[in-house]
Amino acid sequence: MTNAVKKKEETNIVTFDTSVFEEDAGKGLTNLGSEDLSIPFLRILSDTNDEVKKRSPKYIEGAEVGMMFNTLTRELYSGEEGVQVIPCAYQPQLIEWSDRGKGTGAPVNIHPVSSNILSKTTRDDNNKDRLPNGNYIEYTANHYVLILSKDGTTSQALVAMKSTQRKKSKRWNSLMLGLKLQGKNGFFNPPTFSHIYKLTTVPESNDQGQWFGWDINRVGPVEKQEIYAQGKIFQESVDKGEVKVKHEDETTVSENAPY
Repeated sequence: MTNAVKKKEETNIVTFDTSVFEEDAGKGLTNLGSEDLSIPFLRILSDTNDEVKKRSPKYIEGAEVGMMFNTLTRELYSGEEGVQVIPCAYQPQLIEWSDRGKGTGAPVNIHPVSSNILSKTTRDDNNKDRLPNGNYIEYTANHYVLILSKDGTTSQALVAMKSTQRKKSKRWNSLMLGLKLQGKNGFFNPPTFSHIYKLTTVPESNDQGQWFGWDINRVGPVEKQEIYAQGKIFQESVDKGEVKVKHEDETTVSENAPY
């Protein structure tokens, strides 16, 4: 093939114009409602997770204990380097579980924190709050966040903190509530989705074992209007009850995990 012919063929190549993606935005999703979607979890991997077991069909290449991962995209995040998130909404719940192997893996019931359900429980030898029916109640602090990817995109996720990690949730809430900015009418508490936080993992232990827990630090304010708008929309959706959570996904952690 002569250089002249090759050059002519190259000039005839038509490049696909991806601007049509924007022109057709939303098509194919018209009939999707909130009941058809479920928000993924951002979790810390432990040695009980199938995602770190090389012979498990759920294994994720490169997954290690102490890393974080997205349960939907299966994307991994280094526990040391961390991941940046924007906290958009907070929702504590009292979740009623049956012991592993005795139920469907889904919550038996989800009670509001205003419920008196805890007054009906007794603490067992494993520090679980047991109901007379044998189920146990677990206080779960749900933090709805936007994950900030390195390419500038965002994705929604839920960080559910319970047991020993509740104190991390309290610290995070205190960091957000303690943030004050100077406005034209004095100091004010900005919306949680106005600032970025970095989540990393740290080794922890007690007399029952060792594990990795959360560490949260504030990075700084959101600098892009479109990111701020996404956080506000997400917060409003959570408050309206439009965001659905399937807590059965959390049962990948061992029943006897010390955290």
